[in-house]
Amino acid sequence: MGAGKTTIGREVARLMRRPFHDSDEEILARVGKTVPEIFHERGEAAFRAEEKAALARALASGVPSVIAVAGGAVFDPDSRRRIRAGGVVIWLRARPDLLAARVGTGAGRPLLEHDPAATIARLDAMRRPLYRRLADARLDVEGLAPHEAAARTRCLANRLLAERRSCA
Repeated sequence: MGAGKTTIGREVARLMRRPFHDSDEEILARVGKTVPEIFHERGEAAFRAEEKAALARALASGVPSVIAVAGGAVFDPDSRRRIRAGGVVIWLRARPDLLAARVGTGAGRPLLEHDPAATIARLDAMRRPLYRRLADARLDVEGLAPHEAAARTRCLANRLLAERRSCA
């Protein structure tokens, strides 16, 4: 949360002329409820199931796409397997204190309803090792404007895709 997955991902998709998928947006379109509504009405487990299904649909589309994967998806073994098999994975990385500053009060983010900074630090400690294992590349987004981060992400993705094609 706060790394810029949606903003940067949307711009990368535009630059690469590919469809863009964002799990939160896909869930809203499919279920007709926002993330906070799902959390409050049906609980976190129901949201995670929707998140997993959105990721599976995006990866199964058969169309090369840019996908902003929800941060919590890495806890699900099936989602991790799909992410690894789905293409190149670029981790938009930032320090927890910067992420906390970016999300502010955490409004609209159910996991951040109580002490957003401490929650982000705790989530980062749990997720970071999984992100590290999944990522083909890392991009430190601190100090980068979204368009700069998107341009660098596109370059990384193109390089990684070219390397995979040359080794195939």
